[in-house]
Amino acid sequence: MEELKELFLQRRKKAEELRRKGIPIYPNSFRVSHSVEEILTSYGNHSEEDLQALPELFSLAGRLMRLNNFGKAAFCHIQDRTGRMQGYFRRDKMEETSQEVIRNLDIGDIIGVRGKLFRTRTGELTIMVEELELLVKSLRPLPEKWHGLVDQETRYRQRYVDLIVTPRTREVFINRSRTTTFLRNFLTDRGFLEVETPMMQPIPGGATARPFKTHHYTLDMELYLRVAPELYLKRLLVGGFERVFEINRNFRNEGLSTQHNPEFTMLEFYQAYATYQDLMELTETMFSSLAQELIGGKILEYQGTRLDFTPPWKRLTIREGLLMYGELGEEDLQDHQKIFQYGKKLGMELTDHEPLGKVLVDIFEKVAEPHLIQPTFVTEYPIEDSPLARKNDRNPEVVDRFELYIFGREIANAFSELNDPMDQRERLKEQVKVKAGGGEVAGLVDDDFLRALEYGMPPAAGEGIGVDRLVMLFTNSPSIRDVILFPQMRPENPEKS
Repeated sequence: MEELKELFLQRRKKAEELRRKGIPIYPNSFRVSHSVEEILTSYGNHSEEDLQALPELFSLAGRLMRLNNFGKAAFCHIQDRTGRMQGYFRRDKMEETSQEVIRNLDIGDIIGVRGKLFRTRTGELTIMVEELELLVKSLRPLPEKWHGLVDQETRYRQRYVDLIVTPRTREVFINRSRTTTFLRNFLTDRGFLEVETPMMQPIPGGATARPFKTHHYTLDMELYLRVAPELYLKRLLVGGFERVFEINRNFRNEGLSTQHNPEFTMLEFYQAYATYQDLMELTETMFSSLAQELIGGKILEYQGTRLDFTPPWKRLTIREGLLMYGELGEEDLQDHQKIFQYGKKLGMELTDHEPLGKVLVDIFEKVAEPHLIQPTFVTEYPIEDSPLARKNDRNPEVVDRFELYIFGREIANAFSELNDPMDQRERLKEQVKVKAGGGEVAGLVDDDFLRALEYGMPPAAGEGIGVDRLVMLFTNSPSIRDVILFPQMRPENPEKS
C-alpha cells in the first residue's frame, strides 16, 4: 500500500509539473483518423517502399501500455479499443512541448500521436511519431505487466482495470455483445417484435422467486423489481402481438454463487400458435447457429468438456431421470411418504406439506441434473411445479414444458402457455397459498393478468433463456461473475482500494 501511495504521489507531481509549464493534461481537442485495427488491416501487408510513398499522416489515440526509453529515442505500445500498435519517438524530430510530455509519461497515460507509417528492422508496422499530445494523465499505476490483475475479487470490483490489462476479459465481453446481437437478429428475422415491459411491478409475478421490494412515494405504494417479464409479455399476446421478445434484466433477492447473481439478463420470447415442441426445434436451431457464429462450428470445449450442439438433442422426462439416476422404482414415484423420506435423505428441508410434484422436481435436480452434460431437453414436469403451463392432453398430471440443461445447468425454460383463465386463477391461488405457507413474501393473484386472459389469449408457447449462463458456455467462463461487467459484491475491504 505504501508503494502504491508513493507512485500515486510521483504521478501527481508530474501532472503538476506539466500544468506549471502550461501543458494541459486533460484536453479534448485531439481527433483520431484511424483505429489500430484499421491501420493494421489496410496497411499491414504494405512494403516499406509502399509505406514511404503514403502522403498522409495517421492520427491514433489510446492508452500507453509500454514505454522503452533510450534517451534520444523511445518505443511504445498504444492500445485502443481495437488492439495495440507500436509507436516510435525521436526527440530531435519533435517540438519541445512533445519532448516535455515524453519526459513525464507513465504507463497507463492516454496519449494522441500523429505521424507516418514505417517498418522497423524486425518488420513490425510502426507509427513514426511527429506530434505527441497527452490526453489524460493516469494517476494510479496499472498492475505489474508480467502478472496483470491476478486477484479475482479486484478483477470484478475494478472491472475498468481488468479491461485495460486483460485481453481475455475484453474478448469475453465483446463475445457477450455478439451473443445478444445474434439472439436479437435471430428472432427479429423470424418475425418477432422486440418490446420493453415494466421493471417495477405491483405484483412480483411470472416466477416463484423472492423479489426486491421498493416504495413509490408519490403513488404511496409498494413495488417490486421484476422477477420475470412473463405476465406482461402474455398481455401483449392478448393484444395481438403474436411474436414478442425482450432481452432485459430480472432481479431475484436470492443467493450469490458461480451461477447466480441477484441481477441477471434474460431473453424471454412468446410465439402464438406454437407449442413447446416447436420451441425445442427453434432452440436447437438458435443455439447451433450461435455456435457457428461465435466459434465457427457446433462443438465447443467448456471447462475441459466437449459439448456438441448438433441437433437433434437428447430428450428426457422427469420420470425417466428419477428412475435412471435416483434410488427409486416405478412404484415409489406415487408413494408420498417414500418420496419425502428420500428427499430428506438427500438433505432437503421438507415440512411434509409440499406438493408431491414439486418434491419430485427438487429430487430430480439433485440426482439427475449433474449428469445432463450434453444439451438435453427435460420434459413432462408435474403440474404442481408449473402454475403457468398448459396441461398435457394425454396426462393432465404433467404439463407441456421443457427445461434445457447443458453441463448440468439449466439454460432455458419453456412451455405451452396456459390460456384458460379459470384454470389459471385456481393455479395462481394455489401458488400464493404455498408461498405464504412457506414463509416467503406472500404473492398476490394478478387480477389484471387474469382479466387479460378473459379477453382471450391465443394458444402459444413461451421460453426464457439465461443469457449470462449462455455466455459462460460460449466464452468458457467458470463463473457468472466473469460474464457480468459489474457483478454484485459485498462491501469493499478498504485495504484493497
